[in-house]
Formats: sequence, C-alpha cells, structure tokens
Amino acid sequence: MSVSGCGGAGGVGLTAGEGEFNFVSPGGKTRIVYPPGERQEVGDLAGGSVREPDTRISLSDHEGEAVLLNLWASWCGPCRAEADELERLAERTSEENVRFLGVNVRDDRDSARDFAHNLDVGYPSLYDPDGRVTLALRGLPLSTLPITLVLDRDHRVAAVFLGSVVGRDVMSVIEDVVREG
Repeated sequence: MSVSGCGGAGGVGLTAGEGEFNFVSPGGKTRIVYPPGERQEVGDLAGGSVREPDTRISLSDHEGEAVLLNLWASWCGPCRAEADELERLAERTSEENVRFLGVNVRDDRDSARDFAHNLDVGYPSLYDPDGRVTLALRGLPLSTLPITLVLDRDHRVAAVFLGSVVGRDVMSVIEDVVREG
C-alpha cells in the first residue's frame, strides 16, 4: 500500500510509504509484544515537524536504529501524563541507538507546538492533523490515545501499547529489541 497526501495543514505535504503493519488487538489487550518472526514493517512515516513546520522528518532518518513511536494529541490527558516519562526514557536510551519519534494527530499546529514546548518534549514529532501519516499504521484504534509502538532496527513492530505507558514496561521491550542487535 502506498498513500500520499499533498497540502496538509500549513501547506506541509504528508506521506506514508509502503507499510504492511495491520494492527489487531487480540482479546482486547492493551499491551501486545510481537516475537521477531511475527513482526511487520510499518514503512516510512514522513511529514512536517510539529516544532519547525518547514522541516521534514521521517522514520527513515533513523535507519538501523530502534524507534519508539508515540501517537499523541494536545487534548489527551493521558498523553500529557506520560510526556515526562517518555522524555526521560528518550534521554536514557539515546546512547543505545534508540530514537523517539512522536506523531501528533488531530490538533491544530499551535496546540501541537504548545504541547511539545510546555511539556519539554525534546524528541521530534511529525504533525499529522488529517491522519494521512498514520494510515500506514492500519488498524490502530486512533480513538484511543496515546498509542506507543516500539520498532526494532528494521522498523518492524515489536510492541504496541494502547493508553499511557509505564516506563518500566516499555523499557523492558526496548532493552529486548536493543539486545537483538
């Protein structure tokens, strides 16, 4: 599947590249971990930056690195609650070739930028007000935010967390992915 979009908010084009990931929540679980043999790629996610509208950021900028992908919105209470913990995890894992990438959904640009600024979110976030980027993440229940995915070094989904993450839970998955090499 290839999805492209032109002229997202603020004139920033958004694209989602080839993606095979199709999420299904087995038995209504909110934390799903996939063994290496069952992982699916998400493809490239790319678009304008929340903080710097003229800057384009992409998942492919982190080739060969594990990535924690966090979908959030400024109006989401649990997103606000987990922001500080995710920032600490991003700092803690930066030397282990783990990168954090946020995806802001359904916000106007000012609200998204204020969220990142006021909560001191230092890692980059894609601005995706129309959901065009997140189309590559087929099946994710975007009515449930936040959503956090841990991607292995090949950008295959190693884990999905629906709702706020607890640092130790997501850290154990990150450590496993880093050990896989």
